Amino acid sequence: MKLAVLDFGKTNSKLFVFGEHGRILDERRTQPQWTRQADFVVLNEAELHNWAVGAVGDAVDRHGVEGLMISGHGCTFALVDDTALTHPILDYEQEPPAEIAARIDRRIPDFAETFSPRLPLGFNYGRHMLWLQEVDPDAFAAAKSILGYPQYWSWRLGGRPASEVSYLGCHSHLWAPRKSDFSSLVDGEGWRGQMPAFARAGAVIGERRFGQNKRPIAIHNGVHDSNAALYAYRRQELGPLTVVSTGTWVVVLNPDCPLEALDRNRDMLVNVDVDGGPVPTIRFMGGREFAAISGDWQGPIEGAALQGTIDDGIMALPSFAPGGPMPGRPGRLVGRKPDAVERAAAALLYVALMVDLCLDLIHSSNTVIVDGGLNNGGLLASLLAQLRPGQAFMQGATLEGSATGAAALAFESTGHEFAAERPEPVLAASLAGLAGYRDSWRDFVTAGRGTAGKAAGGAR
Repeated sequence: MKLAVLDFGKTNSKLFVFGEHGRILDERRTQPQWTRQADFVVLNEAELHNWAVGAVGDAVDRHGVEGLMISGHGCTFALVDDTALTHPILDYEQEPPAEIAARIDRRIPDFAETFSPRLPLGFNYGRHMLWLQEVDPDAFAAAKSILGYPQYWSWRLGGRPASEVSYLGCHSHLWAPRKSDFSSLVDGEGWRGQMPAFARAGAVIGERRFGQNKRPIAIHNGVHDSNAALYAYRRQELGPLTVVSTGTWVVVLNPDCPLEALDRNRDMLVNVDVDGGPVPTIRFMGGREFAAISGDWQGPIEGAALQGTIDDGIMALPSFAPGGPMPGRPGRLVGRKPDAVERAAAALLYVALMVDLCLDLIHSSNTVIVDGGLNNGGLLASLLAQLRPGQAFMQGATLEGSATGAAALAFESTGHEFAAERPEPVLAASLAGLAGYRDSWRDFVTAGRGTAGKAAGGAR
């Protein structure tokens, strides 16, 4: 069996072709376009749909794929009737007007119910649902189904409307993890009747013909991308794990963290795995921050540049994007003015130090797997391994852990084996002065947060 996986990211959307051996046989990429329409920034859905149909059709013709699986970024919903969207899909990076926010935020459930902190913009997509309902109630009235973003694409590309627990449980305000049911917000707004029946991530929910020969392929129910990455490694029975999934967001998931350790003010929350289990999580917009600090650096980062940046005390301090464990602080560089290479080095060190802090806050003492695009070349994982010598570190055999986990779910749902490569041990970096650099960085962070910053100090 061969399978196509569409991995819809906020910055990049990708198609991969997987075989049963777990290796990627082909891939292609595009960037979704977000445009202003009236009072909202919305997805150019038609353009992305046309790209997806063409990419899947080509995969069917070239590789004979038999199924299509979806992985998608969080924080996004779709309203659909029987055939189409009733409103364009909102970009989650926009804030409701202040007078509307004041009204809708009073209706958001408490953290103790949903384990979804009150985040800015649309980082809780239930908040954006309240905004859209207030501005365009007809879009809600016309909607037969409220879909998570990956479920929208599963439906749009030929499946039936379905709900899926890992996406609903992704800091949406819509899910109550302790009772494994919709939250009081869903019932209070009368949305339960618009939530389709549940199907497990990977389940077959339809069929569609693609390609020149119009070959029928199975459509599988989609999955939240970071939870797909977690599944990719948990299925390999590697023991207790923390997964660091990197991309536009860096998402750190540690199922062993006690729920009472979660601090709603530091972007700590509960995700829900594909089987409905709570997964304590902390996250920050690491890919976006790396780009902001580095000036969109695309090249390699050499060890000599990292060492020079450490030696000269050039460092980036949080935060360069909304949310995260250091919210409400303007990001800045300290030390002498860096050149372009040093900015890139400072950006990567920043991401490593933020992940290190997140691992402390999420009580991680188990094996850590570093996954995704920010670990290209393995440098991020090696920095973390040096910073935390008391923990074992591994990295995915591929950078595409989300797509690999999504593929595994689809293969398994149809009774096929999926032999993904096991993650590889990480060799720690050996940069002089890295621990002291981290201590100085944490001192700056502590000065900005008072006692809360001191509490971040954990493992060395």
